[in-house]
Amino acid sequence: MGIQKKKEIDSSSLEDLIRKAGGCAVLDGGFATQLQKHGASINNDPLWSALYLIKDPDLLKRVHMEYLEAGADILVSSSYQATIPGFLSRGLSIEEAETLLKQSVKLAVDARDKFWDSKKTIPGNTYNRALVAASIGSYGAYLADGSEYSGKYGPNVDLNKLKDFHRRRLQVLVEAGPDLIAFETIPNKLEAQACVELVEEESVEIPSWICFSSVDGENAPSGESFQEVLDVINQSNKINAVGINCAPPHFILGLIQKFTKLTSKAIIVYPNSGEIYDGIAKRWLPSACFDDDKFEEFVPIWRDAGAKLIGGCCRTTPATIRSISKVLKERPQLSTVLISSVQEMKAAD
Repeated sequence: MGIQKKKEIDSSSLEDLIRKAGGCAVLDGGFATQLQKHGASINNDPLWSALYLIKDPDLLKRVHMEYLEAGADILVSSSYQATIPGFLSRGLSIEEAETLLKQSVKLAVDARDKFWDSKKTIPGNTYNRALVAASIGSYGAYLADGSEYSGKYGPNVDLNKLKDFHRRRLQVLVEAGPDLIAFETIPNKLEAQACVELVEEESVEIPSWICFSSVDGENAPSGESFQEVLDVINQSNKINAVGINCAPPHFILGLIQKFTKLTSKAIIVYPNSGEIYDGIAKRWLPSACFDDDKFEEFVPIWRDAGAKLIGGCCRTTPATIRSISKVLKERPQLSTVLISSVQEMKAAD
């Protein structure tokens, strides 16, 4: 039996949120990065930030609240590397593992509801009622060997194995009641196809997005062209947005321009800071990166190029999201400015 999840017409539509946000909505930023700023130790753990579903769920909720305060319109759950096999390897039962997956969504929903209740009656506030996206990291994220940045899963990983790996996690997360499903850091066409087929087979009725990384600014990490990858996604009306996450910000404009030619779906981008992560050694390498001022400079360019959702990934913080929110909520789109100018000229005539 497929998953049946009824949409709330007024709050859980991705398109509706984008409209309410003025044409481009704000995602949150680096979750693990902010956890580490609060003292969390996760670098050498294959569960990554999902470890704190076990150790300190209140800290996860605190981070969600910090991103809401910064202006995020969408919260992404802490389930990126939360998998049933991963929890089983820690000695937990299947029931305990599924409870933790559901908790990742509940923590974000509770934070959203508490925050919105405190803001919705304040006149002139610039916040939107945020949506909660349940994160589903790639198979490579579970392996924790850096393969989400290469797509090299080996000859024994086929379409059915990837669907079997993701299926129960998808079912549990949808049952937890998020507004969206976020397939993140997908590295190749095969896993993109697995995600597309799964949401069809499971009759998922909430909006979904699929995001890829890129190591060259041109192709998927596997080396496959985005045209062949997006051809698979474009066939599904259950995938509502596509885009890029955890890629260097200097790749983003070119990839937005490429995606606008390859798909009519909403384009979402949430790059990292530009620092380079060694997935095998599990450490960040010294490299040039974007600071918050640089994000503030480039966000309107990405928006005007066609991005409908913009946020941050690794090494970005609530300060980054505050800069992004400031741009998107305080500065009108270039097209809006031009239209207003034309209308004023006509009125003067």
